[in-house]
Amino acid sequence: MKNDEPLISVIVPVYNGQDYLENCIRSIEDQTYGNLEVIIVNDGSTDDTAAVCDRLKGDYDNVSVLTLGDVGVSAARNAGIDAAGGDFITFVDADDRLCAGTVRTLYDCMINTESDVAGCGFFEWSDEEDWTRGAAAESENGRVVTYDAGKYLKDAVLCGNSRCWSKLYRREIFDKVLFPEKLSIGEDMLFLVRMLPYVGRIAETDYKGYGYYRNPSGAINREFTPGYMDQITCWQLAREEVLRIDRSLDARVTTLYMMGIMLTAGKLAMLPAADRRKQQKYIRVCHDSLKAAMRVSGAYGGLSTGYRIKVRVFLLCPGLYLYLYHLRKAVH
Repeated sequence: MKNDEPLISVIVPVYNGQDYLENCIRSIEDQTYGNLEVIIVNDGSTDDTAAVCDRLKGDYDNVSVLTLGDVGVSAARNAGIDAAGGDFITFVDADDRLCAGTVRTLYDCMINTESDVAGCGFFEWSDEEDWTRGAAAESENGRVVTYDAGKYLKDAVLCGNSRCWSKLYRREIFDKVLFPEKLSIGEDMLFLVRMLPYVGRIAETDYKGYGYYRNPSGAINREFTPGYMDQITCWQLAREEVLRIDRSLDARVTTLYMMGIMLTAGKLAMLPAADRRKQQKYIRVCHDSLKAAMRVSGAYGGLSTGYRIKVRVFLLCPGLYLYLYHLRKAVH
């Protein structure tokens, strides 16, 4: 272990991850960067995750385990941050994996560019064959681009790079901002937007060292629950933060907000008709939020043609839109 290098804390929140956690941790332990501590935050798992955590803690002397009571991924990450002893912090979701050179690449990228945050690319995988193929294709020398905070907001966060994982952060950032708790969808994006006033330079390399698992039981694939409304809440809060940074981005961020509303409406549409009728208050929130967003000059014009049609139909007749959306998805 290269103890002359700074300690990096790797925080792994997990909920019911008995089938994934061990491979995730082993991929972290296989990193070419040697001075790591791994903090597993078991957030109220009801399967055998706790037993897996205990085994991993016994296998590796740099693994510690925090146990929480199902407080949500943001609170789990914050608890890990509070326990972290590293000069730098990174996050890995329990069903994902890292290629062997990922932490080293992020650290070297940060140091070489004198940045406060360094990010890398990722690849998606769904089975071991996908993982092996993606890991074999990782690039040792990815192209590096640096940003100031304003440019990163415009050219990264608002262009889809709104993930907190696959990034390395200087520890001092978390003295200023933490993850928004009690929000479960969109919290990564909101954290990044709130972080920007406290960072100078941010570096991104297109090295694809993070393996994102397409989990069929992940939040994006689950049936609608009231928690899915967090997507709208996060975009509302993010829009407020963006306007504090640069009011000229109002139309652009509101366009993305409108897309988030329509994605939420799509989740509602997939419910059976009887269940949709029970969710009228959430349908009304989507409708009223979209109506208000339409008043922002230029926001509607930023939508694709398909989204414009969807928005118009939903505003005119929400019930009909949800029925047609449900019917179309059922056929496909």
